[in-house]
Amino acid sequence: MKVSYNWLKEYTGDTTKNVEEAAALLGVHSFEIDGLEVGKDDSVIDIDVTPNRASDCLCHRGIAHELAAITNVPLVIDSLAETPHLTSTNVIEVDIEDSKACPRFTASLITGIEIKESPDWLKDRLRTIGQRPINNIVDATNYVMFAMGQPLHAYDADLFPQVNGTWRFGVRYATEGESVSLIAEGGKEEDRIVELTGTELLIVDKSSNTPIGLAGVKGGRFAGVHVGTTKVIIEAAHFHPTITRKTARRLGIVIDASKRFENEPPRELPPYAQSDIIKLILDIAGGVYEGTHDTYLEKQLETKVEISPTRVNALLGLALETDEMLDILKRLGCHTELSGENIISTGPFERTDLKIEEDYIEEIGRIHGYSDIKSVLPEIVPLTEINKRHYYSEIIRDILVKAGFSEVITSSFRNKDMVQLMNALASDKSYMRSSLSNSIAEVLDKNAGFTDLLGTVDTRVFEIGTVFTPKDGGNITEHVSLAIGIRLKQAGYSGKEDRPLDEVLRLLSQKLGVPFGAIAQGGEKKVTEEGKVFVYKQGVVEINLTELLRSLPDPKEYESVEVGEEIVYKPFSVYPAMSRDIALWTTDGTTAAAVEKVLNENAGELRVRTTLFDEFTKDGKTSFAFRLVFQAYDRTLTDTEVNDIMKKINAAVAALKWEVR
Repeated sequence: MKVSYNWLKEYTGDTTKNVEEAAALLGVHSFEIDGLEVGKDDSVIDIDVTPNRASDCLCHRGIAHELAAITNVPLVIDSLAETPHLTSTNVIEVDIEDSKACPRFTASLITGIEIKESPDWLKDRLRTIGQRPINNIVDATNYVMFAMGQPLHAYDADLFPQVNGTWRFGVRYATEGESVSLIAEGGKEEDRIVELTGTELLIVDKSSNTPIGLAGVKGGRFAGVHVGTTKVIIEAAHFHPTITRKTARRLGIVIDASKRFENEPPRELPPYAQSDIIKLILDIAGGVYEGTHDTYLEKQLETKVEISPTRVNALLGLALETDEMLDILKRLGCHTELSGENIISTGPFERTDLKIEEDYIEEIGRIHGYSDIKSVLPEIVPLTEINKRHYYSEIIRDILVKAGFSEVITSSFRNKDMVQLMNALASDKSYMRSSLSNSIAEVLDKNAGFTDLLGTVDTRVFEIGTVFTPKDGGNITEHVSLAIGIRLKQAGYSGKEDRPLDEVLRLLSQKLGVPFGAIAQGGEKKVTEEGKVFVYKQGVVEINLTELLRSLPDPKEYESVEVGEEIVYKPFSVYPAMSRDIALWTTDGTTAAAVEKVLNENAGELRVRTTLFDEFTKDGKTSFAFRLVFQAYDRTLTDTEVNDIMKKINAAVAALKWEVR
């Protein structure tokens, strides 16, 4: 959110700090600062307001109050300090269909106004924060929204039909297929007519049931303010944040007003906004304030929270006195009292995020200053218990990595399986996995084509993870599995993978002292060896590690860790690789290393790997066969590029009297 520093100073009255100092304080104690523009007449701080603070800080008053709390200097002007006293009127009626969707709706009538350009100070203030001035009434609604965080909307009262001298508003859900004409955006003249699905909330002219705006999202063309307007009705309401968010996102209307409704400003705020905009309109547009209608169906309840000073200090690592905590809470606008040794606190109505003790502990910590919290090293406690799962998992990892396997971590969620989630994260992740085998098989199939690039003859992976299965009575049981898989270059199982799987099982048997029998080739097999159950399925073997651990002896101490040589990592290319084979007869006495050197020198920088895959001697001549792999970091290679490289290699080979087969 862009914040005008001159606007902030109207609230704080603070002329001793420059904008850089104010931004630094906010950055240390409150929010991340995205940018700072220092200008000659005014400066702008771009503040990343977190969602939990959007109810009070998506406005200048909220940011100013933060500065006041941090510096312990009270605001000189606070539009929320005193309860507004508005005159009631009976010429406006409001009918709300669902009190949860719209718990509060206020509307004020002002007559005898004049539509004209806003004064320079108001236009300058809006332009500073990136807003386009329109006219004095629309600018006033925007000004108050950016001042205190409550969106407002103005209607031409003469264009809004009266019934028996009464203006009648309604708030209801849309019906499927219904449409509403919205105010044009960005200075455009044409209407935008949107068709509704029935999930949206509408503001309607109750006398005709005509939609006049999308509640919380955007006002309609109906009764729009124009040059000849002399009477206005100003709306300030509270709409359900989820309904607002879904409607705004579906229609692509994410504007300043909808953003604030999405983050649910406090329900107590509309009368304060009405009080401020009435004063502003009377000042810049003239007219007479006739009164305000207020329908408040579901009150915002105060939340009293008990705070233990002992727990505050324990969690923050501080030694604050209770009086210091009370002072910080008072600076934040909280109402506090003591109950024995504890503090009972009620946050100001705009702080809807203060609901539990931990919320207040966080507030005390950040206002006191995290930089004042000293780091304390934890006490070193001798290790008294060996984690059995960790111990044997590390042994298994060591064996498998040395055998050429790579560890993978796959998702615990599946598109289809045995245990379905009640609240799925996504439509294709609505089940918990009951085994690792299917995920490992998918990993193998996806990576089988990279063997040339990696210089391997097959793809080897393993995973240690938790799986979930249903149990009688609707319960869920879980255990840890070990899945090991091998796949040759081609996708799909061929049966040739079984021999290396047998070998790795033999290595595990030797180290763990558990007899695993050889895998039967083909199909799916369930093998039981002395109660140790594992499942084999076409190149993937899965072992119930939880069951296996029960039979293994408890470890006495962790095994020592070997420190290997330094490894340097670099990013891999996201573009596909291309391979070419070359087989050639060489002259007497030529070595494979000599041939590889010639190939590499002529292959250029696009070559990433050269692998010897065949060698034999016949009639005094030796044949070598190499596979060269090419890949670029910035593009997908073409056949033409690679073929040109191979022509260069062939020319170099011919010059040495070697014969390409």
